[in-house]
Amino acid sequence: MHEALAYLPQILPAYVAYLIAVVSPGPAIMAIIATSMTHGRKAGMTISLGIFGGSLTWATAAAAGLATLLQTYAMALEILKIFGGFYLLYLAYKAFRAVRASGDLPAAREEARSPSFKSLILRGYGIHVTNPKAIFAWLAIIALGMPQGAPASVAMLIIAVCCSTGFVVFMGYATLFSTPHALKIYRNARRWIEGAMAGFYCFAGIKLLTSNI
Repeated sequence: MHEALAYLPQILPAYVAYLIAVVSPGPAIMAIIATSMTHGRKAGMTISLGIFGGSLTWATAAAAGLATLLQTYAMALEILKIFGGFYLLYLAYKAFRAVRASGDLPAAREEARSPSFKSLILRGYGIHVTNPKAIFAWLAIIALGMPQGAPASVAMLIIAVCCSTGFVVFMGYATLFSTPHALKIYRNARRWIEGAMAGFYCFAGIKLLTSNI
C-alpha cells in the first residue's frame, strides 16, 4: 500500500471527481431522500446500504477491467440500460400513486406499510446497479486516478477512499432528511414532494432509455 501513496497526485483529482458525483442529486440520492422522509431514518439508511452495495459492485468491476468486457458484450449493457430505464419508470408510477392517495396516513399505518429490510436493500441496489452511467463514472474515476503501469494497490486505495466517502454521504442524506423538521416538511407538502419524485424518476427513466451509451 505504501507504493500506492506515491500516486496521490493522480488519485486526488479522481477523488474530487467522485465527491462531486456522489453529492449531486441523481436517482440514488433522490431515493434516499424520499425514503428517509417517507419512512424514517432506519428505512433511509437501509436503502442507502443497497445503493452503497451497487456502487461497490461497479467500483470493483471497473478496477477489474470492465471496459474490455463492455466492448465485448455491448448488448448486455444495452439490456441493462433498458432494464434500468423501466425500473425508474416503475418507481415514478409508485410515486404517482402516492400522490393520488388521499390525506396523510396516520403514523401507525405509515409504520405498518414501511417496506421490508430486504425490499429496501434490493431497491437501492437495483437503482444503482442498473444505471449504466454509474458504470462509466467509475470507469472514468479509475482511469483518472490510475495511470498506466500503476500497481493494483492504487485501484484498491481509490475504491477504499471513494467508497468510504460514499457511505458517509449516503448515510448523511438519510440522517438529514429523517429529522423531525424534515418529516414535518414532508407531512405538510407530501403531495408536492411525491409529485416531484414521480416527475424526477419519469424524466430519469426516459432519459436513460433514450440515451446513447
